Amino acid sequence: MPREVERPRRLHRTDWMALLSGVLFVVLGILVVTRSITDPLVLVPVMVVGLAFAGLVAIIARMARGK
Repeated sequence: MPREVERPRRLHRTDWMALLSGVLFVVLGILVVTRSITDPLVLVPVMVVGLAFAGLVAIIARMARGK
């Protein structure tokens, strides 16, 4: 019977850029499929602003962690 060795658990840090970018693309995909957004001139700026927001949150999170 194998012995269970207690090891300290490593916690993964949240990658805010990846998380928020994924949420943004899922939401935009849902809006396009449901035809809530049909104009590409609206879709592109929303995507750019959303990615800029995700980048800003990622930078702030990295500064708060101290790395």
